[in-house]
Amino acid sequence: MTIIELIRALAEDSPVAICLTDAQPAAPGPLILYANPAFALLTGRPLAEVIGVSPRFMQGRETRRPTLDLFAKALAEKQRFHGQITNYRGDGRKYLVEIDCRPLLGPDGEPTHFLAFEREVARRRGRPGSGVAGRFEPVSVPDSDLPAALRSMAAFASLPPAAE
Repeated sequence: MTIIELIRALAEDSPVAICLTDAQPAAPGPLILYANPAFALLTGRPLAEVIGVSPRFMQGRETRRPTLDLFAKALAEKQRFHGQITNYRGDGRKYLVEIDCRPLLGPDGEPTHFLAFEREVARRRGRPGSGVAGRFEPVSVPDSDLPAALRSMAAFASLPPAAE
């Protein structure tokens, strides 16, 4: 069983958008190798259009460069990235997405793939909560509705303060 077949078996029915890319962060990569139906729904693009292209296609005018730099730095250092990014759907509408992306390491300790879990979020009104996701709340998939496998992986859980 390949990594794509394994991720597909685990992710196909997930309400969380899941995307697997290769581990080539430099342009034109990373390239999407697999995305589940929830990813197509979130991005507003058919899966046939996203397979083989870089997730950069979702970025636009209000996507913050400093956040993207933190994302790239975390992956280059073989670390997890957890944060929020403004992305754009196929019809041009922007949305705020919470991304939990992790490098998948091979036997040599080097990344072979990147696996991202994504869900749309909205800014909270009033006092923000604690942690990296404290100012945001899920729009589509609340923590209580995460599949057991994602809860056990601590998907969307805040990173320790030293790693933020």
